[in-house]
Amino acid sequence: MYRFSRQIFMQVKDAIDPHPDTIPAAEARRRVLRACEDTIERLAKDPRYFPKPARTLFQEIRFYFPITEQARVYFTIEKTIKIAHQFIQDEIERSGEGASVPCRATTRKGKPCQRTPLPGKEYCPSHQHLEEPVLVA
Repeated sequence: MYRFSRQIFMQVKDAIDPHPDTIPAAEARRRVLRACEDTIERLAKDPRYFPKPARTLFQEIRFYFPITEQARVYFTIEKTIKIAHQFIQDEIERSGEGASVPCRATTRKGKPCQRTPLPGKEYCPSHQHLEEPVLVA
C-alpha cells in the first residue's frame, strides 16, 4: 500500500517550500511523507468511513507548498487517491469471495462481534439495524 503514498510524495516533493521562519525543508518533507502514509493506511483499513481522503490529505499538507503549486498538488493527490481507492476495492472484492467475514459491529463490552453476517450484508441478525440503507436513484 505504501506505493501509493510514495507515488504522491515523489510527485510533490520538489514543490515543498515551507516558510523559512517555521520549519526546515527536510522536516517539511518528512511531515508530508508521513501524512501521505497515514492517509493511505487509513484508506486501506476502513475505506467506507473515509469519505474524502484527497481533501483531508491536502488540508493537512497544503501549508508546505507555495500557493502557485497547490492546484497541481491537489490534483496529484486526488488522482493517486482515486487509483488507490479502486485498488483497495478490488482487493476487498477479491478477498471477500468465499471468505467468512465476521459481523462489523462491536459488543457492549467493546469487543468485535463474532457472529456471521446475513447473506450479502455486513451485520449479523442482532446488529442488522446498523446496516446503512441503500439509496436508489
